[in-house]
Amino acid sequence: MFVLLFFVGLIQFLTYWIFEPFIAFVTHVLEIRLLPGIALVIVIYLFSAKNK
Repeated sequence: MFVLLFFVGLIQFLTYWIFEPFIAFVTHVLEIRLLPGIALVIVIYLFSAKNK
């Protein structure tokens, strides 16, 4: 049981250590105030596709 808890804790620590800088960068770049603009660009892109 303690070995399992050790491995789970180790996996969580390594996952945090690897992905935390990327997540911090993404959340800094995509702040809440930028979301309406990003959503507008996505909607314009989706509806601007030319039909065949």
